Amino acid sequence: MAITSISEYTEEPGLKAAGVSSGAFMKTVLLIEHDPAHFLKIQEMINHTVPHCFSFNGVHDMAAAERYLAVHSADVVLFDLEQPDAPGLEGVRRIHVAMPRVAIVLLCSPGNEPIAIQAMQSGAQDYLIKDEVEAQNLMRVMRNSVARKILEEALFKEKEWAEVTLESIGDAVICSDPLGKITFLNPVAEVMTGWRMEEAIGQPIAEVFRIMDAATGLTAENPLTIVIGENMRALLPANCALQRRDGSEIFIEDSVAPIHDREGLVCGSVLVFRDVTAARSLAAQVAHLAGHDSLTGLPNRLLLKDRLGQAMARAHRNQGLLAILFLDLDGFKYVNDTLGHVVGDQLLQSVAKRLASCVRAPDTLSRQGGDEFVVLLQEVKQPEDAAHTAGRLLTAVAGTHVIGHHQLHISASIGASIYPVDSLDPEMLIQNADAAMYHAKETGRRNFKFFMPEMNAKSA
Repeated sequence: MAITSISEYTEEPGLKAAGVSSGAFMKTVLLIEHDPAHFLKIQEMINHTVPHCFSFNGVHDMAAAERYLAVHSADVVLFDLEQPDAPGLEGVRRIHVAMPRVAIVLLCSPGNEPIAIQAMQSGAQDYLIKDEVEAQNLMRVMRNSVARKILEEALFKEKEWAEVTLESIGDAVICSDPLGKITFLNPVAEVMTGWRMEEAIGQPIAEVFRIMDAATGLTAENPLTIVIGENMRALLPANCALQRRDGSEIFIEDSVAPIHDREGLVCGSVLVFRDVTAARSLAAQVAHLAGHDSLTGLPNRLLLKDRLGQAMARAHRNQGLLAILFLDLDGFKYVNDTLGHVVGDQLLQSVAKRLASCVRAPDTLSRQGGDEFVVLLQEVKQPEDAAHTAGRLLTAVAGTHVIGHHQLHISASIGASIYPVDSLDPEMLIQNADAAMYHAKETGRRNFKFFMPEMNAKSA
């Protein structure tokens, strides 16, 4: 009985998905067979058993096949593994060179099955035992081999697209298997971790992707544990730093997600992250500028107010004292007007450095604006401590300031207020110190005065 439709053959799962229909299936087959009798047998099967399915072409040696494939195309090559001029794997290699994307079906004797299996691992699609070849089996194997080749090409294109995409994006990407062993790094991840993909594949992810809490320096929990163990997405820990292979550290952020197989089971994970070191540095600079004076780098009014509030709360809990010293330069306007703002700014920077050298670590030196500075003294045991510090500040300011070619001499006046004696309100505490400073100016420059209630009454 003649078989007239290829649909009568058994299809492998997924062939329709590859675009191979069970209707018209006209494909070109090239037979490479040195045995004349077997050559005619295969030719007869193809030409007469299944008409209009395969267009037959045949040659008797590999050299002729290479000449044919240099000019013509083929969908499937039937190749005898015992071909004298290209035996075994050599023949498979030469076919791939002549036509890389052609489907290859091998013909072999029972004793050569191990070589056929090895050839399939090298790119052949299937094999048949020569003495057992039947028409139906031959057609099925050729048809399915062509379909599998189409699937392979489609999967290869998808894989290439995915790899090009992953290698082109700006984020780092690391993939792992279910055991947490690395299976892929894109070029950005290679640069950020310091590991080449060839070296990283198979390594535990904790060996390549070492993360820590930047604040404590302690190793952070790897989010892959959550992703793989609990089958859920996870974010990298906050304040996360990546320790690169050379020991340097960068700040990173982003997320990890599980990869699922067709049954929905976790078969790996993908980690996507980016270097945020520059962004964090910029944010820190912005935050610093928001609380600091741009000219001297000292805390500004806003930061002083925050620190004063915290210091007053501590002093209240500990039933202690704190002091505010309000300092204003004497004669600064004259320097600014006669020598210019550039010299004036440099003088303010010189004064700021000297004042800072007189202040303890727990205390705060702040520039309020213009030529006004405020010192917050914490852990004051008695008012005389504030007076002692004020004396050091006056002496420091009074020394000669070398600004360019100028040797400048300037003095300061300081007023002080004490918490909780002079006020329980931070703004009023500063205002009282300011009033005491003006009283110091009125009673002689390069002077220091404690606040007295009558000072406010006089200014009113």
